[in-house]
Amino acid sequence: MDLSIDVVNERDKLIAVLVGEVDVYTAPKLKESLLFLVKKEQTMLEVDMTGVSYMDSTGLGVIISVLKAAKEHESQLRLSNLQDSVMRLFHITGLDKVIDISVSIREGR
Repeated sequence: MDLSIDVVNERDKLIAVLVGEVDVYTAPKLKESLLFLVKKEQTMLEVDMTGVSYMDSTGLGVIISVLKAAKEHESQLRLSNLQDSVMRLFHITGLDKVIDISVSIREGR
């Protein structure tokens, strides 16, 4: 399965809406897209993962890289609407304690 990434500018933040699977094949595309967004100084980036049905360790690596880049550029990263199977990955690895994860649904959805 492929991964689509749509970016929406909403008020004071950017929202990257992901649909598909995040794995070794789609991770490079995701990393490139998200790094581009957080490298703008003081950006608030929310990654809406409602449509992500699967994520492997490569995807976790991408999220960690993006988090590091966000901190370097005084930007913020938040993940939202993770499906149970994906949330389990963050919980098992302890990354749910390091990364801002929100369960709220964005406005208009």
